[in-house]
Parts: sequence; C-alpha cells; structure tokens
Amino acid sequence: MLAVIDTHPIQYRAPVYRQLSKQLDIPITVIYGSDFSVVGYQDKEFGTKFAWDTDLLSGYSSKFLSSVKTGGAQCFEEVSAQGLGTALREIQPKAVLITGYNHRLYQAAFYQAWKWQTSILLRAETTDHAIQRSKIKSWIRDRTLSLIYQNCFKLLHVGQNSETHFQRLGVPDTKLIFSPYCVNTQSFQLEAADRKLLRNTTREQLNITNTEKVFLFSGKLSYRKGVDLILSAIAKLPEEIKNQLVVLFLGNGELKSQLENQAETLPNTKVHFLGFQNQRQLSNYYHAADMLILPSRYSETWGLVVNEALHHGLPCIVSQAVGSAPDLIKPGITGNIFETNSVDSLAKTIEDSLYLCNNSEIQKQCQLQVSNYSVQKAAEGIAQAYSSLC
Repeated sequence: MLAVIDTHPIQYRAPVYRQLSKQLDIPITVIYGSDFSVVGYQDKEFGTKFAWDTDLLSGYSSKFLSSVKTGGAQCFEEVSAQGLGTALREIQPKAVLITGYNHRLYQAAFYQAWKWQTSILLRAETTDHAIQRSKIKSWIRDRTLSLIYQNCFKLLHVGQNSETHFQRLGVPDTKLIFSPYCVNTQSFQLEAADRKLLRNTTREQLNITNTEKVFLFSGKLSYRKGVDLILSAIAKLPEEIKNQLVVLFLGNGELKSQLENQAETLPNTKVHFLGFQNQRQLSNYYHAADMLILPSRYSETWGLVVNEALHHGLPCIVSQAVGSAPDLIKPGITGNIFETNSVDSLAKTIEDSLYLCNNSEIQKQCQLQVSNYSVQKAAEGIAQAYSSLC
C-alpha cells in the first residue's frame, strides 16, 4: 500500500492519484488534512469563495483527518496533523508519498514515517529560484533539506529546476525519478473544431474583432504574480500596437482596483475583467486569446497556467521567475521569457512576440512541448518509485 499525504484535494493532483489506482494498479490511499476544497473555501489571494468544479475524489481511496462539516480546517493554513499517526497505523503502508515539506502536516508525515521505519517518497515543488534568501538562511535550508533527502528512498522531480536543486544538494541520480507537473485536460476542449467555435463565440461576446490580438492573464490578481506589470508594459508600446491589443484578466485579487485604474489610462486598449472562472470555463478564454502572460515576481515554483495555455496551443510570455520556463518555454517557438519585474523588458518581449499570435504552426509546437508533462507521465513516475521499493 502507498499512502499519499496531502493537505487537501487539489484539482491537478487528484487525477494523478486516480491514474495510479485505476490504470497502473498501484494500491493507494490518500490521507487528506481537510475537505475544504471540495465543499468550498475562501482563497485569500483570489479574494473569493469557490469549490472546484471537477471530480476530486473518485477512482482512488482517500481518508480525511478533518472535515469542514464537523468543525475541521476550513483553509490550507488551518490544516493540522492531528490523527495522522492513527490513520497511518490503520493503513500500514509500505511507503509514504509526501507532497511538500513546509506545512506542519508534511513535517509530521516525515516524523511518522521515520518513527515506523516506512520508506519515504517525496514529490514536491522543489527549486532554488522561487525566493531570494540571505546566506545564512540559504545555508540552514540546504542543511535541513539535505538531511531530509538522505532519509528519502526516492525523490521525484517535477521539472528541470527541481532536478537541478536535488543534484546541487548531492542527491545521486539513482534516487531521482521524473514525475512532471501536469494539469488534467479532461475538462478542456482541445480539438481544432473546439478552438474555432469557442474563439469565435467568446470574441463575439466580448466584442473583440478577428484582427485584434488578445493577451490573457489567468490567476490571482496579486503583487506576487506581477499582474500590475502588464498594463504598464503595454503603455510603453507604439500607438499602432496598443490600438490592436485586448487584455483579459481572468481571476480576482487584491490588485483589481489598481488594474481598473491603470486600464482607464489606456483608452485605446480594451481591457476586460472576467473574474474567477472554474476549470470547465477556461477553454473559452484560452481559445479566444493569442498569448498568455505570466509576469510573476517570486514564489512561482511552476506556474500551471502555462501548461493549460500550451495544451490549448497558446504561446506564453513568462518572467524568469516562473519555474516551468526551462521545461516549457522554447524562446521564439512556444513563447518568450523576460527579465523579472522589468516593465521595459516585458514591453519589448510583447512587441517581439506578436508574430507568434494565431499561428497554426506555433499552436502545434506548443501542444507538442507540453505533451510529455501529462497525468500519465506523472503517475508513471510515482509508480516506478513505488515498484522499485517492492
């Protein structure tokens, strides 16, 4: 039995667990700290309450340490490790897959696995590029993580930055297995016919012409995401370019009012604020767009909206802080990369990337680049790690 430790059901992880159980025949039970993401919760950065509209629980076995209905954790920060030891004793797993190391639940999982001498597999957002740290903090972090990694049976890297991080800390290649970060595409509409229909209907609803170029931001409207850089960069473009641009902001957050004020200073550029949209609505806007922009400043260990966009054939402009850039962005082909927190660099990159817009060959290259970052590949990596233990 493989026990997976996760704080709550997550829309891009649940399909991997389902694939492990149903398609790869790995005996699996996921121990969740809470069910708040299933029943609905208030997300601080999104600034709204929502529940995911995709199936997060069927196809694999799961246990909850607490539930909102009975007074349990109502958000990520409230999740505790209470009851974890009992749950693990009931399951008696051969191995424990831990999906992070910063949260108290994950730290308790490491302790419980060490206590019961259960093999540890780690699949987490490991990177050296998300946050700038002082020398002393970096030293303490390196020593702590090195000790953790020494006690893991296998370490599953989700991409190039993750693999480089493990190698820098001396993890031998024999302990490393690729299990890529991925999104579930079942809720998307990805066929050429879907693109044509949804592009036309969504643009018509938003009063966007066929000749206008649409730039999309999808995510939390927060300083961390660098969303305020987009309109500032567009303001620096030549008038003939600004006049043909449309910007879609998909999401909510703390900077919405600031963005609305910025939009008023760009009278010749259309700007739409579409609010939070759940998974099944995303294809409408990805197909209507010509380019995704993800200008994150920090703590963007991956950026799964890049996966979503590329699956739709949509090239991406991302900052150097976006963790998936080395894996998914081939400059001049699937998008481009600009200097983090630089309005001038973003403006130049937008201007240099216009030729990528609505290009059928570029669309094919985008889908090809992301094809190996799939639910199937992620599950196969975990299955390989577990099978090597057995």
